[in-house]
Amino acid sequence: MEERKIVVPGETIIQGEEFLPGDGTRREDKDVVANRYGLAEVSDKLVRVIPLSGVYTPRRGNVIIGKIVNMNYRGWVVDFGTHNNGFLNVAEYPRFINKGELKEYLTFGDVICAKVFSADDTSVDLSVKLRGFGRLNGGQLITINPNKVPRVIGKEGSMVHLIKAATGCEITVGQNGIIWVKSSKVEDELNAKKIINFISENSFVSGLTEKVEEYIKKDLKLEIKDIPKPEPFVEPEFREERNFRDDRGFRGGFRGDRQ
Repeated sequence: MEERKIVVPGETIIQGEEFLPGDGTRREDKDVVANRYGLAEVSDKLVRVIPLSGVYTPRRGNVIIGKIVNMNYRGWVVDFGTHNNGFLNVAEYPRFINKGELKEYLTFGDVICAKVFSADDTSVDLSVKLRGFGRLNGGQLITINPNKVPRVIGKEGSMVHLIKAATGCEITVGQNGIIWVKSSKVEDELNAKKIINFISENSFVSGLTEKVEEYIKKDLKLEIKDIPKPEPFVEPEFREERNFRDDRGFRGGFRGDRQ
């Protein structure tokens, strides 16, 4: 299957024992069959169905964007758009903090990018110890359906790279459907928002990259500049501490080159 297509439960996506069933699919003899309604995708012999609607369920290792809504001597409470708030323990901050000093580092209303450390039905624990996580200063937040995040990211971050090349914005995509964009010009941020919303509204369309490029050039009348792609890297063990602001690549979600 060369193009993504809309499938319904029970529909055969592709035939062949060499293909592996992934999320939202199952095997029936030599066929890989859809378990749910959504967008079928085949990548490196792995077949999955991306749902087109639904709610976000946090999983260990996910990148999320949220807002500090409360705090105590142990850490910060983070609202990231689910029925359970997340908790960022002071031990999961990249430096030692004395009791009573929490507000000096993160406080009410701060927007952060964090990684899900653990998650179950009652609690979600977060971490900002690894590189590239922490407070997001300035910029704008955009909210989309969490199930459309993979389309906004694109294969190996290709769609985010395209948005950045057209607008010059720094971009961080949370898997909870919250996206942060920042530029020195508000107009650039607004254009990035328009592109992201266009992708979200057309996430089911085949050949989406070409349609986005056409939208950027003809509708927004923007130039797609030639900028280097961030280098992929193998992420260290989750518990390993890294320098806080040294970020330059792909993670559980996707972020652009935020300094």
